This record gives sequence, C-alpha cells and structure tokens, in this order.
Amino acid sequence: MNDVLKQIETVLAERRNADPDSSYVASLHHAGLDKILKKVGEESAETLIAAKDAEHFGKKEDLVYETADLWFHTLVMLSHLGLSHTDVLTELERRFGLSGIEEKASRDK
Repeated sequence: MNDVLKQIETVLAERRNADPDSSYVASLHHAGLDKILKKVGEESAETLIAAKDAEHFGKKEDLVYETADLWFHTLVMLSHLGLSHTDVLTELERRFGLSGIEEKASRDK
C-alpha cells in the first residue's frame, strides 16, 4: 500500500507547478496554503459526518470515500509545505510501542 502513497506523491510533485486551469492540484498550490487548509477542514468535517452515518446507518462506503478525500488533501498540504507521507510514517513508526499516554506525556515536556 505504501506504493500507492509513493505514486500519489509523484503525481502531486508533477502537478504542483502545472497550469492551475488544467490541474486541480496545481490550482490548490496556486491558491496557497489557506485554500489547501480550507479543503482539509472541509474534508475533515465530511469524514466526521460520514463516520456518524456509518455508525447509525451502516453507510461505510461513504466513510471510506470521504477518508480518501481527507487523506488526499492532507497529502497536498504536506507537499505544499515540503513534507511527504514518509515524514508522517516515520513519526508513526517512532510512536509504535509507546502507549498513547506515554507519547502525549513526552510532548508536554
């Protein structure tokens, strides 16, 4: 599955400087970080609503769809700031084996 993230990252890099009129990713980068963050926020809210619907109505396919949108826009945000999915995976790997309480305590110092 990491290959999918690498492929997306490659596409994001290729489209970052493309014509904003012909590439959605380029249009986001061209509009700037605030626009990208707005999209991450919108997709986050839609994911939360889909999660509630999944719990109440069993509509899990909508949750998967919205989570994919959230992840995609988060990857655009990371790309815009010169980061990648590997930075996030490295951080998750660092946390592996730590309890959530221990990890949070290490940040509060």
